[in-house]
Order: sequence, then C-alpha cells, then structure tokens
Amino acid sequence: MSRIGKKPIDLPAGVTVTVEKGLVTVKGSKGTLTQQVDPDITVKVEGNTVLVERPTDQKRHRALHGLYRSLINNMVIGVSTGYKVDLELVGVGYKASVQGQVLELSLGYSHNIYLGVPKEISIAAETPKGKNPTVTLQGNDKQLIGQVAAKIRSLRKVEPYKGKGIRFVGEVVRRKAGKTAAK
Repeated sequence: MSRIGKKPIDLPAGVTVTVEKGLVTVKGSKGTLTQQVDPDITVKVEGNTVLVERPTDQKRHRALHGLYRSLINNMVIGVSTGYKVDLELVGVGYKASVQGQVLELSLGYSHNIYLGVPKEISIAAETPKGKNPTVTLQGNDKQLIGQVAAKIRSLRKVEPYKGKGIRFVGEVVRRKAGKTAAK
C-alpha cells in the first residue's frame, strides 16, 4: 500500500493548515503557500497533524494519495524552515553577479547571460578568493526553487572530461578519461 500517503504530517509550532473546497492553505513564518487538491482525496487537520486519505484502492487514487501528501509536507517544511539551493560555477573565467532580481552570468560564451528570477526567491552570488563562484537560491516553494536551479544549470551543463559547468555544491561528477596521445 501507500506508505508515504499513510504517514501523518506533523505541524511545527507557528504553522497552520486550512482546507476549503479542495484548496489547502499553509501559513507559517516564511509565508503562505496554497495547493489545489483533487476532489477524490480528502485532507483532514486533526490537532497538530494533517492526514491525507483516499476513497478506494484504484491505481489513480493510490498515486494521488502519495502525491498530495508529499506536496503538503513540502509546503509545511517550506513555510517553517524554507529551502536553500547552492550552485557552483566551475570553469576558468566563470562569474556570477546579482542586481536586484536579475542574475548575470559569464559562462565562457561570447556574451553574458541575464536571467530574471521570480520575486518569491531571494538570490545571492558570491566569489570567495581562491574558490569557485557560488549562486544561492532561497525561498519557501520547493518546486519553484528546483525549477529555477534547473534553468540555471541548463545554461552550462557539466561536461565529463574537465568537469567544467554549473553544478550543485557537493555534487559528484563522473569523470571520463580523454584520448591518449598517439606516438
């Protein structure tokens, strides 16, 4: 059965969940998030826990059961502690800077790349001396942060020979051996 869907969601102090006509609203210290829930799935708030229940064992209901439980859990974590993603720019001459909500990247192309970031996400770029530049994304919406991080990564994917590109901090890249020189 659905182990994820059956787990109750514990609410930390300061987080409130309300359910009205299939719309789940989660409020906390980091903001407010909403999620529309399928009419077949029921969400119950009992004290300090939230329970997600399904009507039958149909394949569709089982899939939605775990999905909505995970989405609501991510919303609770987002409004209480928030999410943070660090990206690292590996390559000679790669630079990052931020002006307002616009990220400027110099990634070895003939031009700089300017990327607008949604206002829900706070962005910072730093270049410590002797280390690779890093870009930090923070916010309360896990899906939105992941989408923006994936967009930034897609601008210069990590290549396997020298390891140059944009990667998550701590990500391990499998390296390939290059050609061996012929005599």
